[in-house]
Amino acid sequence: MRDIQKIFVIGSGAMGTGIAQTAIQSGFQVTLQDVSGEQLVRARAGIEKQLARSVEKGRLTAADSAAALARLTISPELKAVKDADLIIEAASEKMEVKKSIFKGVCELCADDAILATNTSSISITALSGVVTKPERFVGMHFFNPVPVMKLLEIVRGLNTAEETIAAARAVGERLGKVCIVSADSVGFIVNRLLDPMINEAFDLIERGVGTPEDIDTGCKYGLNWPMGPCELIDMAGIDILLAVMETIYADTGDSKYRPSPLLRRMVEAGRLGRKSGRGFYDYTEK
Repeated sequence: MRDIQKIFVIGSGAMGTGIAQTAIQSGFQVTLQDVSGEQLVRARAGIEKQLARSVEKGRLTAADSAAALARLTISPELKAVKDADLIIEAASEKMEVKKSIFKGVCELCADDAILATNTSSISITALSGVVTKPERFVGMHFFNPVPVMKLLEIVRGLNTAEETIAAARAVGERLGKVCIVSADSVGFIVNRLLDPMINEAFDLIERGVGTPEDIDTGCKYGLNWPMGPCELIDMAGIDILLAVMETIYADTGDSKYRPSPLLRRMVEAGRLGRKSGRGFYDYTEK
């Protein structure tokens, strides 16, 4: 099994940035890549801010923060992927986008590098079809925010080798994650359970059964959730939920996975949650 020390993360949105931050704090050398140079600068600044906050709160020493940042490189180019032991794609939740990325990666990366996607719903087996040596391809589904959430869902595609699963688990454990392994069934384990529940919250709100506040309070104090479904999806991204529900519904044809009309309308209106300033709640002044 390849010794993984250098990680190349593709995509500097919330997930990619969170993966990169967690990895540098865990001792990995990380290159964070994005086609947008401006986004990369914002991502690095965000990581610096989060590390500084950890220092202020006493969770991290100033020396450890400086050492972690020294392990981070940002780049708009893919060429540095040739030196990576593990490549984690955390780009758009769209099959064709991911396939295009991995085609480009396979032209540049080492033959024995492990390739992983952070998808929350897309078939690992389907994506592996564009990968040379598909036995080295695996799903590594992190949860948002990555530095805080303890779970890593490892997904085994039809072609994924056991050695690849073991390598992904070893990386996950070094990142401080609790790892579970799912078969390549659309939505995997967690989203297959959780996302229909959140989708139902949209229907309850649209039908006037409960307000976002009452639904969140009910789940926190009745189900012992740390946050309610409306708060959770505002943080994760309402557009992400729509993409996942559409993927599961298209794959299964089961009506219980049909996206709520309110979910669609909120995405169309640009009410995507925290990242857009408004979802179920208003974040413009926070």
